[in-house]
Amino acid sequence: MDFTFNAFYTLIAAVIVLLLGRFLVNKIDFLRRYNIPEPVAGGLVAAILSLIVHNVWGYSISTSSELQTSFMLIFFASIGLSANFSKLREGGLGLIIFLVCVASFIVVQNFVGISLATLLGIDPLVGLIAGSITLTGGHGTAGAWGEILETQHGIQGALALGMASATFGLIIGGIIGGPLAKLLINRYELAQPHTEKQAEARDSKLNAENDSSEFVPFEYPHQVRLITADNAITTLGMFAACLAFAEFMTGFSKGTWFELPTFVWTLAGGVILRNVLESVFKVKIFDRAIDVFGNASLSLYLAMALLSLKLWQLADLAGPLVVILGAQTITMALYAAFVTFRVMGKNYDAAVLSAGHCGFGMGATPTAVANMQAITNMYGPSHKAFLIVPLCGAFFVDLINATVIQLILKFFA
Repeated sequence: MDFTFNAFYTLIAAVIVLLLGRFLVNKIDFLRRYNIPEPVAGGLVAAILSLIVHNVWGYSISTSSELQTSFMLIFFASIGLSANFSKLREGGLGLIIFLVCVASFIVVQNFVGISLATLLGIDPLVGLIAGSITLTGGHGTAGAWGEILETQHGIQGALALGMASATFGLIIGGIIGGPLAKLLINRYELAQPHTEKQAEARDSKLNAENDSSEFVPFEYPHQVRLITADNAITTLGMFAACLAFAEFMTGFSKGTWFELPTFVWTLAGGVILRNVLESVFKVKIFDRAIDVFGNASLSLYLAMALLSLKLWQLADLAGPLVVILGAQTITMALYAAFVTFRVMGKNYDAAVLSAGHCGFGMGATPTAVANMQAITNMYGPSHKAFLIVPLCGAFFVDLINATVIQLILKFFA
């Protein structure tokens, strides 16, 4: 029997999951030591409890997908609204190098998936499903391409396989990123962990009203920020404008060569709105309000995504798919450690970038940001990582991924 939570109950459940995750991370040394994000810790416990209830009593719970999607879109809008062109220029050569690194991994990821699928005697396109379509692309890309693979390429159950693979990636991306970065930081002695008093002192500092030079979105999720009602209302209006733009462009571009997922249009709308308001109308954007709403949406989205997991569906995965996903996990960890980390400079920023790459290389951009927050909360800020990863993981990587997938499908066609 399936019980469906409406938006209110879904929100309540997500908050409980976040509070549970915070409690577990604070109380369990293993979770804190290996920088497991709070939404992942709480969400996994909720998913395991849901599995036990389903197997013992046959009950399951479905949450509000509309609310989950809304928080995801607000998070991506906050990335776009935080992306003024001066910050993009600040990313500079590092952003370009990281993009090349990410693009190369997309090719590696698909090569691993397709090669293993061929060796295991199944359709090579199943390997593509367990490749960048679902792991780099996430649930949204899995849904879009799953329908295409079912209708145009005859892959039965492509949508279900895609959703299961994306779910697996979301979990693993949040699990391996923190420990990998911690291993790199400790091995190369890149930073020392902050004590609890140091972390509290840092988070208690207030940002000066006119100090935007050091502001980087999502870097200090626990830091106190001054926000007025007027600023909050204005910021909510900008979020609404981004979502309205995304809804219009999604419908307008459907079936065209420039068709993109809704969250990409949401991010693009934020970039356009931010820079037009600042450059043309000389409007001062209140970054702290955007950051607070963005971080809250990030945590709630991850909690809802993990709360909605049905682990018994993962148990039904075919053996070959499990083998492919296991190999993809190892490939991601090795690539992040031996390529991403080294190419980006073998320093503290590079370690944080590696954690972020694990997040969106296996799961989604929100997971990448959560991974980096878990590291920087313990070891200190990484302005470079928080400049590069959100834009790269949310915007550029989807354009690169879509191009690679289309080229592969044309080859097999």
